Amino acid sequence: MPTFITPNRHGYSVRFSPFIKDRLVCATSQYYGLTGGGTLFVLDIAPNGSSIVEVCTYEWQDGLFDVVWSETDPNIVVAASGDGIIHVWDILAPQNPAQTLKEHKKEIYSVDWSQTRQEQLILSASWDCTIKLWDPTRCASLATYLGHSQLVYNAMWSPHIPSCFASVSGDGTLRIWNSGVSQKASIIMKAHDAEVLSCSWCKYDQNILATGGSDGLIRGWDLRSLATPIFEQKGCEYAVRRIQFSPHYLSVLASVSYDFTTRLLI
Repeated sequence: MPTFITPNRHGYSVRFSPFIKDRLVCATSQYYGLTGGGTLFVLDIAPNGSSIVEVCTYEWQDGLFDVVWSETDPNIVVAASGDGIIHVWDILAPQNPAQTLKEHKKEIYSVDWSQTRQEQLILSASWDCTIKLWDPTRCASLATYLGHSQLVYNAMWSPHIPSCFASVSGDGTLRIWNSGVSQKASIIMKAHDAEVLSCSWCKYDQNILATGGSDGLIRGWDLRSLATPIFEQKGCEYAVRRIQFSPHYLSVLASVSYDFTTRLLI
């Protein structure tokens, strides 16, 4: 298994390029994100798969907590930082961000680029309890979504339904929004009796998504019937930090946890 060491930096997020199959980007922070700066690493997997090679790096004075690739340009990545700034980086000109977007008042923990092709929009979720909608060609947000009473950990676009996204928060709720209709959530439900740290949409069924909580539980939900979870998995000893449905299989879900485990649910 090829490994790349990020010296004095702790990894927070990694994403494969949607354009270049052997390229990925990794967002990192010093001192577990509690203090210090952050570095973005753009990496290539060697042709024989034996190693991972650094393409370029970007330094920032605060921790970097999430990163996402543009869905329209193979050289653009968008990162979220602890100082409340969204960074748009161009790999071809790595000295400084091509654009910075500053409206959030606290750490940004999640960024996501819309995947449905009908729109090219960015979501950011912050510890200031808000979610913001951005057009990457403009310097100001298009909308701010209020409703969560605690920090928002994750906001993710539906891969199926234009303008639809899900968010999860320290208030224990999962919320579904339609950015083209209203700035109020269309669905609000108590997903866990603890903080909800992550959510992921199923790539094969537009009504299915999953949540991961600080209670160590992973729960699956069907938007057509939210009275009870369609599945529940208790396996992590500590908080479930991130979950992700497989893009290749209907019923495969991966999770990472503060108990130092990576698990596959099949």
